[in-house]
Amino acid sequence: MEPQNDPAIISGQRPLILGSASPRRREILRELGIPVRILPPEVPEPVLPGDTPASFLQRVVEDKITAVLAALTPGELYSCALAADTIVLIDGEILGKPVDSAAAVRLLSKLVGRTHEVQTRYALSGPGLRPLRRTVCSQVTLRSATVEEITRYAETGEGLDKAGAYAVQGMGTFLVESIQGSYTNVVGLPACELVRDLKDLGVLPRFPL
Repeated sequence: MEPQNDPAIISGQRPLILGSASPRRREILRELGIPVRILPPEVPEPVLPGDTPASFLQRVVEDKITAVLAALTPGELYSCALAADTIVLIDGEILGKPVDSAAAVRLLSKLVGRTHEVQTRYALSGPGLRPLRRTVCSQVTLRSATVEEITRYAETGEGLDKAGAYAVQGMGTFLVESIQGSYTNVVGLPACELVRDLKDLGVLPRFPL
């Protein structure tokens, strides 16, 4: 077996490849000062019959990281690739992104006045790296809300591209009573765990950069 190359340290010349179009994940990495190149994959995310939350996340994230690595130009300089997916769970049901404001109202009606779980799974792969996968869970409690509040919020459109139909980092924070666990996990990428894993893999030996 040929020896693996040493992992390449993240830098401006060898950035982290972010396999996501999410502006929230991009902003988390920007705030961490990690050089990033955006390369979002086109991967369908249907919930299949028999899917559990764990099997759904595993399949979607593996499909995403595989697509990202396949889209890289041969010989392209980079340190590692990152793909992730976030789901909202209530009563064992995976809540996806609403297709319109009416669907957003239906999703929010299931969440207000209750505690739900947010899970983000991410994958890290790259030259000289052992593939790393991690799922991080947080508990979010939304306060009770009137139908009018829910409807007016849904009609702002803020939650239309977000699982569970709300943005914890935006106007939707007016509903958030408490969070147990990682806040950035609820936003879409658990910063604490990610930095620790990048350090452990050797691609981020010194932090902050």
